[in-house]
Amino acid sequence: MPVAEHVDAVVVGSGFGASVSAYRLAEAGRSVVLLERGRAYPPGSFARNPYEMSRAFWEPKDEMLGLFDVRSFRKLEGIVSAGLGGGSLIYANVLLRKDERWFVHDSPLPGGGYEHWPIGRDDLDRHYDAVESMMTPSPNPYTDLPKARALRDAAEAMGLQAFSPPLAVSFSSRPGAPAIPKQVVDEPSYGNLHGATRLTCRLCGECDIGCNEGSKNTLDHNYLSAAAAHGADLRTLCEVYGVTPLDGGGYEVRYVRYGEPDASGRHERTHLRITCDQLFLGAGTFGTTALLLRNRVGLPALGRALGTRFSGNGDLLTFCFGAQSTTEAGHTRMIDPAYGPVITTAIRKPDGLDEEGQGRGYYVQEAGFPEFTSWLVETAQVTASMRRAASVVSQIVAHRLTNKNESTISAEVAKLVGQGRLTSSSLPLLGMGRDTPDGRITLVDGEIDVEWTTATSKAYFDAMRETMQGLTDALGGKFRDNPLWWTKRVVTVHPLGGAPMGRAPQEGVVDSWGQSFGHPGLFVVDGSAVPGPVGPNPSLTIAAMADRAIEHVLEKPRPIRRRAAEPEPPAIVEAPVEPTSGRGMEFTEKMKGHVALGETDPLAGWELGRQLAHRFMFQLTITAPDVERFAAGEDHTAIAEGYVDCDLLGGTLPVQRGWANLFVPADAALTREMRYRLWFSDMSGQPLTMYGFKTVRNDRGFDMWTDTSTLYITLMRGHVAPGENGAQDAPADVIGAGILRILPLDFARQLTTFRGSGSGALGSIARFGAFFAGSMKDVYLRPGPPAPGSVPAAASSPALKEPS
Repeated sequence: MPVAEHVDAVVVGSGFGASVSAYRLAEAGRSVVLLERGRAYPPGSFARNPYEMSRAFWEPKDEMLGLFDVRSFRKLEGIVSAGLGGGSLIYANVLLRKDERWFVHDSPLPGGGYEHWPIGRDDLDRHYDAVESMMTPSPNPYTDLPKARALRDAAEAMGLQAFSPPLAVSFSSRPGAPAIPKQVVDEPSYGNLHGATRLTCRLCGECDIGCNEGSKNTLDHNYLSAAAAHGADLRTLCEVYGVTPLDGGGYEVRYVRYGEPDASGRHERTHLRITCDQLFLGAGTFGTTALLLRNRVGLPALGRALGTRFSGNGDLLTFCFGAQSTTEAGHTRMIDPAYGPVITTAIRKPDGLDEEGQGRGYYVQEAGFPEFTSWLVETAQVTASMRRAASVVSQIVAHRLTNKNESTISAEVAKLVGQGRLTSSSLPLLGMGRDTPDGRITLVDGEIDVEWTTATSKAYFDAMRETMQGLTDALGGKFRDNPLWWTKRVVTVHPLGGAPMGRAPQEGVVDSWGQSFGHPGLFVVDGSAVPGPVGPNPSLTIAAMADRAIEHVLEKPRPIRRRAAEPEPPAIVEAPVEPTSGRGMEFTEKMKGHVALGETDPLAGWELGRQLAHRFMFQLTITAPDVERFAAGEDHTAIAEGYVDCDLLGGTLPVQRGWANLFVPADAALTREMRYRLWFSDMSGQPLTMYGFKTVRNDRGFDMWTDTSTLYITLMRGHVAPGENGAQDAPADVIGAGILRILPLDFARQLTTFRGSGSGALGSIARFGAFFAGSMKDVYLRPGPPAPGSVPAAASSPALKEPS
């Protein structure tokens, strides 16, 4: 990997928190590199036809580097984006401030969960102002839009008040000018990084699939363009996977840069690294939390709040179908949801914090969809479409059979198209608010998993659905849930939490300024730092929190990093290669157990790891290329190859190099040890060593099975070289510990894996069997005075006991 470059600040991601951070830092004269995993999307580059849309999804392992990143978890679906501008590329433009009373303090939540905001509205108001001055939001000026009128009418019928929220959309060519569609938008003083002309909103409803007119005030058109103008280096198709603190301060960031696809469609991947004095994580709730979880080894002080306080911001989607006209009985109401910005109107339901007796507050907003979606929905009605087609064909055939001159068939074709009643009279309803932030994000098989349920927010969702049902009834329509709701699942486009701010490490991952507890200079500036649901659309609050955090950073003295020398890799002195006897042997061994990071004693690590369900296992093929040399040598060294599997470290990880020293003499009398040393790396690329030993000694009682099936392990940072006979005799940075065992069924399978190689394969197995039996005999059948109850300790642990 090339030598790292160095800058003052690295910003990961380009969403609301990351873009604000990059701009404020660059404006202050800091050298800034922003790393965004997705590509840039200038106006006109967003997918529209089926071919383009099929390639507009993010799945790098399948060579897809598109805009939409769709996640599916056990009780939740999530939709986020990958592109320069982050979530602003696909959000619905709404910039609302968090309600003043909804900054909850010390609030235990029914059904579990805990929400405490260490900041309040007073802390954010002037930062809200700053973001709004950059994003220039304004209410929808087209107040006569049918869908806007529909929601206002329905709200009035229910005694609710509707309002037009501020939208980050350019309706006019410049502030104060009249709203006219498809006018050229004036370019700001800092220019535009795309160098492409932007046009004012043409009311096409395509906001949340990417605005091809450039009408949306997305972050690439303001904050990121301004950051670039101040010298920030914006790098796209760069996905960060590794973070390591540096001696003397600062961080090394490791990332992969995706190149253009080759003829087979595969993108070239170049691994790079960069160092910085300060690191700002803004990759979104899923991205930042996953990055921190995968780098827990390199960032040991993150604490156990990592992954907690997840919330979907109370997102819920329902539908009103077949709204009825209030002026013409029996006629559908023209709502035309595809006409206008996606969201134009909102209703706010108060919280119990606002009015005594109320539940948890929420917002309901009307939604639209792109114009072309209407065609898809209408033509998807197969039965009606076939019936219309049959009618048209029969009329044309009838004209021909009767020789009737009817060359004009426009009316028949119009019937074939249909009246579009389904889509023109439909209205999607979006809800969001204060659900219970009791979800947890974990790693499973190297990928994030979200443990969350609607059960603890049942009263909240029931109240919101009741309001949506009432709005639908007021429009004379039919209420329909999102089909996923039938399985008690929701779709969120506002995932929050995972690295929440708190007052102390026991409560949060970062402090109220977004700085990590225990890792100075590491900041979280996106939605993962939010300690609970925002309530309204969270984008503005995330941006304001980042603006506040960077202002605090800039008020402090600039960090001075003392550069340390690059660590030298451990030197392994290889024994000279000698001719072998031509007889080898191998077998496969699988061991499972629990570990905990931050522990140095295997027993303590096993007990804590079992409570936290932090599993660890390995499957190794133990090979002795020359059985005679293996048995005759003092160190009895075999080669260990295979993998370890630990969600805590990133899933299944290949062993890069491994040693197994079987039945080597230990310090205590009449004691042998089986020693295992495995070199591997976690998902972030952090090199690790697992050292383990089995103590074989004739204690009181029948303990042969326990001795040979129990492995006490420690995890160490770096690739630590073995000592004499494979022992751990050098100082090492122990980062975790635990205990593994062979289960009886796995042992039975292990007996079937013995294989001999070379000349005399059966003889090599017999030779190993004789060695094993002789070693066991020397320990368990030789008389001696064993020390009752004592077990040799690991390098850094007290006496160990057998786990139950």
